[in-house]
Amino acid sequence: MRHARVAHAGAIHRATPHGQGLRLADGRIVAEDAVVWLPPLEPGTIIALGINYAEHAKELAKELSGKEKTGTSDEPLAFLKGPNALVGHRGMTRRPADAGFMHYECELAVIVGRTAKKVRAADAMAFVAGYTVANDYAIRDYLENWYRPNLRVKNRDGCTALGPWWVDAAEVPDAHTLGLRTFVNGELKQQGNTCDLVHDIPTLIEYLSSFMTLAPGDLILTGTPEGVVNVEVGDEVVCEIDGIGRLVNTIVGDDVYSR
Repeated sequence: MRHARVAHAGAIHRATPHGQGLRLADGRIVAEDAVVWLPPLEPGTIIALGINYAEHAKELAKELSGKEKTGTSDEPLAFLKGPNALVGHRGMTRRPADAGFMHYECELAVIVGRTAKKVRAADAMAFVAGYTVANDYAIRDYLENWYRPNLRVKNRDGCTALGPWWVDAAEVPDAHTLGLRTFVNGELKQQGNTCDLVHDIPTLIEYLSSFMTLAPGDLILTGTPEGVVNVEVGDEVVCEIDGIGRLVNTIVGDDVYSR
């Protein structure tokens, strides 16, 4: 089962796929371009992982230090995001006029389904409710002079596209064998596979729940593989994850975003 959250005719609806577009919870069938796509959930805590693919660590090696350079850090590099960072499928993300290098980050997002506290890795997948696609943009110019994502990099309004679907965990036999791809204006720029995660999903849940309680609806963004390139105003960026979905996002400038 997969579902989305959309705005249509002045209300917010749960929607499921239909051959002619979307079926709203009240039974109406609408075209996909007749709705405003929202993030498929209203998350509680949003936790994101940095440098969680070894090849991506090598790609950013000049900015890293210690074990992070090779993607072999013993402890995950996690940080929090605010809800205003999220935008839905077919949404717009701003590229500030002073940005020199802004790039996408295609990521598998894990949706927590049960309260998790001090969970063992062996039991962790039972706490996963589902998955969605995330595109967590970063502006390299705004980073500090070591890799610690600061507020301007990872908490800008609309900097993280999410969706289109919440895919139930039962529909994903193995979340650690999923191909990820990013296209910019139709050209393949990034590809990887969740089998290459440095810290896999059970490890992340065990680590996070060891010092904080995870709640239903919390979201864990698991990191991006290598292959990030600069994007410009007007670019269409598409992130795909096998079995999860195809997330479309457009880059806009200050003039459009501030309207």
